[in-house]
Amino acid sequence: MAEKELKKASISVSGMTCASCVANVEQALKGVHGVEKAVVNLATGKAAVEYDPARARLTAMKKAVDEIGYEVVLQSADLQVTGMTCASCVANIEKAVGDLPGVHKVVVNLSAGSARVEYAPDITALTEIKKTILELGYGVVERVEGQQALDRERQARQREIRRQLINLIISATLGMVVMLGTFQPYWFLPSIIPAWLNNKVILFFLTTPIVLGPGRQFFINSWNGLKRGITDMNLLYATGIGAAYLIAVINTFWPEAGFGGREATFYEAAALLTAFIILGRYLEAITRGRTSEAIRRLIKLQPKRARVVREGQEMEVPVEWVEIGDVLAVRPGEAIPVDGVVAEGYSSVDQSMITGESIPVEKKAGDEVIGATMNKTGAFKFRATRVGKETALAQIIKLVEDAQTTKAPIQRIADRVAGQFILGVHALALVTFLFWFFIGFAQWFTPESRLILTPYLLSEMGVFGFALLISVTVLVISCPCAVGLATPSAIMAGSGKGAEYGILFKGADAMEMTSKLQAVIFDKTGTLTKGQPSVTDVVTLDKLAESEVLRLAAVAEKNSEHPLGEAIVRGARERGLEVADAESFNAVPGQGVQASHNGHAILLGNRKLMAEQQVSLDGLAPEAERLESEGKTAMFVAADGRPFGIVAVADTLKETSALAVSELHRMGLQVAMLTGDNRRTAEAIARQVGIDRVLAEVLPEDKTNEVKKLQAEGLKVAMVGDGINDAPALAQADVGIAIGSGTDIAKETGQVILIKDDLLDVVAGLQVARATIRKVKENLFWAFGYNTLAIPLGFGIIYPFTAQVVSPELAALLMATSSLSVTLNTLRMRGFVPTIRRGQRGQIGPLPAGQAALPVSR
Repeated sequence: MAEKELKKASISVSGMTCASCVANVEQALKGVHGVEKAVVNLATGKAAVEYDPARARLTAMKKAVDEIGYEVVLQSADLQVTGMTCASCVANIEKAVGDLPGVHKVVVNLSAGSARVEYAPDITALTEIKKTILELGYGVVERVEGQQALDRERQARQREIRRQLINLIISATLGMVVMLGTFQPYWFLPSIIPAWLNNKVILFFLTTPIVLGPGRQFFINSWNGLKRGITDMNLLYATGIGAAYLIAVINTFWPEAGFGGREATFYEAAALLTAFIILGRYLEAITRGRTSEAIRRLIKLQPKRARVVREGQEMEVPVEWVEIGDVLAVRPGEAIPVDGVVAEGYSSVDQSMITGESIPVEKKAGDEVIGATMNKTGAFKFRATRVGKETALAQIIKLVEDAQTTKAPIQRIADRVAGQFILGVHALALVTFLFWFFIGFAQWFTPESRLILTPYLLSEMGVFGFALLISVTVLVISCPCAVGLATPSAIMAGSGKGAEYGILFKGADAMEMTSKLQAVIFDKTGTLTKGQPSVTDVVTLDKLAESEVLRLAAVAEKNSEHPLGEAIVRGARERGLEVADAESFNAVPGQGVQASHNGHAILLGNRKLMAEQQVSLDGLAPEAERLESEGKTAMFVAADGRPFGIVAVADTLKETSALAVSELHRMGLQVAMLTGDNRRTAEAIARQVGIDRVLAEVLPEDKTNEVKKLQAEGLKVAMVGDGINDAPALAQADVGIAIGSGTDIAKETGQVILIKDDLLDVVAGLQVARATIRKVKENLFWAFGYNTLAIPLGFGIIYPFTAQVVSPELAALLMATSSLSVTLNTLRMRGFVPTIRRGQRGQIGPLPAGQAALPVSR
């Protein structure tokens, strides 16, 4: 019972930089009374929370996150409130709205008649806030523009970038001076650097502002974490910077303490360590935002203004004011503000930004138009059918954002490893210290020891200082920042890339499973074919006229709603035949129809129907087999117990069916077709498109069982269907792919949704998924590969052979390079184009005439 009362919400969190930040925020949120589950995504900066609204409130969640050094990014709404007369009105609104679970702060201004609300939209929607005010007896309208969420998140990201840039400038500038001062006695530097800059006290005063300024964030954040019993990357940094700085201070003012003396101050280590860590954070802050450019471009497509026709006059209003049923006018070159149906006018519309179609689509009265698409040539008026969060664009953005807040199985493993890594690193650093203190120093230390890429010797360094130096290097070089970024950044880029081509993945797990598919099942009618059958042949007996046989068939089918029956009636009318109403009509499921007309009993159906009605098919059976071998559906026509002839109906293959199947085979997948047709007919169709496995004579309710049979063979199976009629089979498959969804995205069943009715998008979806998961694996390889190689290097494995150890600042540079390599590798996805979309569309031409005829099953 309690589970049913849980609600789900998505909260924006800024300030996270690595996998341990994810673990910290998740732990902090789970510690809030009433929060049952929290999943945080580093790349999106979102926390998906399941909570009991009766016990958990946004204020408590925000406080928990703020206390450990991060920030919950809220949306704000400016409302125009009417009907307020005194201070008690202000207090009433502030209390009622402030009591809503997702509201953090509300400020009402009586004189201005306004209210500003800070809230989390996934916990309390703006409509709920407005409804609360209305229920108090006041009037309320929204005063904000439509891109508020985008703007606030961008502002938060820009604040973080600006803050780290300032820190980088300070730490890098002073750090360079400290480095020049430290190395002043070496090489050619004495001739250009004054000797006083090498004074250890001067270096102390130059380094201290770096540690207490830009480096201060690491100490504060690690302390906030420790107060709540959690460790993160900040503790690694604080330990490394603090230890290097502390050794330098001790050797400056107490040189006899045994840490190496005045010649081993390492001020440049503390300074450059800070600078390189901040460089890594700055680069991550810049590149992390770029992985979701596709979604931000979609959001920016939404027009801010709309031209509404009211009382015969066109008036420009904010797009938020448009309501369902409003008539809107669109001129050439303008973006269509919301979804709707053309009422009058004619134009062509560029829908590429939503569906990926490169050619503008002609629109006339009765045709659907999609919000945010671009009107090209003509002017028209349309009636709004979906506005706000219901538009196709809003649904696409929601689906992609939802996909980015889920975790793929491969990411869960990586996050679990990274989450345990921090304690492991500290344990490793302790082991390192103990090893070099008790064994390594006595075994291998030599007065010629030096730090890699530095000129001065460590001859005066004692055992404690040497062991501490190497353990600090291990702390810094082991940082698993890149591991935390590897998967979510790639999933984010991949889901955005899919959206560019009208391919929507409902979750990261769906994307990973799509990449592992081994077999694809296509439903035949409406998926491989256009779903618009037509009459192709009429065969008669006893010199009957073809028109008479077709007329009898059309009379029998006139009241049928089956596509096959509609095709026969349409074919008769196209030939100028008058189709009368039957006096009685009875549909026999899986067999055909029975009807009576002018005293004649008419039968139209398959062999089974004729056999049950004891109608002899001598003379017609060979013709039926011939037609079926050509991939047509042959239906027998009989009247008063006597055979009259055959009417053959066929569907038409989609232009891209054969190419899509061929490409799937090239990718190593098995391709199967599911149909209710008899096996001979089904195999004829399969040959035309190159399908190697046929599941024929399958009743609609048995489709799920056919999917299970393939899965029982150990195959990862995708089912491609229309998303509604095939819902059970789509749900049973490892991946359900709903094709041709158009703008009704939210209603679709299946883990992958294809907006266009194009089979090449099935191929493109697989290629996007494979490329994304391949990028995830590349990122994880670089991330774990870095740690695998860097940790032994930091541990001092080369010291016995070279008398050199890695300095902490070099460790920081290597760590920053690792994170940068992962983010840059992910950004390569921006230029990815599915192979099937690289010029192959131009190769598709009309199929040979023999391939155009496809049967339609009853």
